[in-house]
Amino acid sequence: MDRDVSERRVVVGVDGSPSSYEALRWAVRYAGLVDGTVDAVAVWELPGLYGWSAPAVDMDVDENETRQAMRKELTDVLGADAAGSVRTHVVHGNATDVLLRAADGAEILVVGSRGRGGFAAALLGSVSQHVAQHASCPVVIVRAPKQ
Repeated sequence: MDRDVSERRVVVGVDGSPSSYEALRWAVRYAGLVDGTVDAVAVWELPGLYGWSAPAVDMDVDENETRQAMRKELTDVLGADAAGSVRTHVVHGNATDVLLRAADGAEILVVGSRGRGGFAAALLGSVSQHVAQHASCPVVIVRAPKQ
């Protein structure tokens, strides 16, 4: 991800979960207050890709599908005008590693409290907990509203 060190970057992880949508809304509001830019990062990873039994997939097709889904989600969550001001990044890799690298030099990293996997009753997801402990910038963890 190209970085201009003079800008106030707000990095937000988006994974399609309700808490990541709240994190996205929070990030956009915060960026507006500090005259910053928002980098929304979606991470995709294929399980077993590096093992001997890696699936036969077209990585470009998967990335394009992820990019299209992300653009639609941003528009659905923020509206077309606000979504247009968010820079999107679709990155293949481990979510924690990618978010930590993306947040290097950022003003703040914003993540949802729970992603799409794991135990619903847990207070924090593994990614949000790990980035909170290891990020080089402040981290905001946003919870989804109770259903």
